[in-house]
Amino acid sequence: MSLPRRAMEQMGFAVCCLACDAPDIPGTDRCRGCIDSHARARDKLTSGPASSKAERLAREHVTMLAEPGKHIDDNEHGEFMLAYQRLIDAHQGVEEVVTMEQVEARFAKQREKKDRSLIREVANQNPWANRAPDSEERAQMLEMFGGEAPPEVPSWDDLMEEVGELLDED
Repeated sequence: MSLPRRAMEQMGFAVCCLACDAPDIPGTDRCRGCIDSHARARDKLTSGPASSKAERLAREHVTMLAEPGKHIDDNEHGEFMLAYQRLIDAHQGVEEVVTMEQVEARFAKQREKKDRSLIREVANQNPWANRAPDSEERAQMLEMFGGEAPPEVPSWDDLMEEVGELLDED
């Protein structure tokens, strides 16, 4: 399975593509070999919990390399991430911003881009993430968890009748 260089860049290995003298054509043997090798390395690095400081540091760096534009304000690596992002942009044909309009357009485009989170997309598949459970769903949950039955709520007519009886007593 071959991925285009853009996917390689998103995996945090764009530096390999930037230094490569092979034509930028997805599916070539040379690209396939690099991409497969780097995908295996990244999978091995990011699977399971980090067991050492070196593993945590490596994961942090791979995360930074995958999205260098999000780490340009980092105290230690910010300048490198900015330079790296510029190299990637140049490789992808993204022009360097010069005018205020270009800066505003780039910010607007970035605001529209939704951040992806594996945790939000896979682990938290809660049907009530965007809406509250309806009364039937709440009743089912109470039944499942053995909660007490909700108190009987009188109807509006029952309440009006009760108020009428109280007024008649006076």
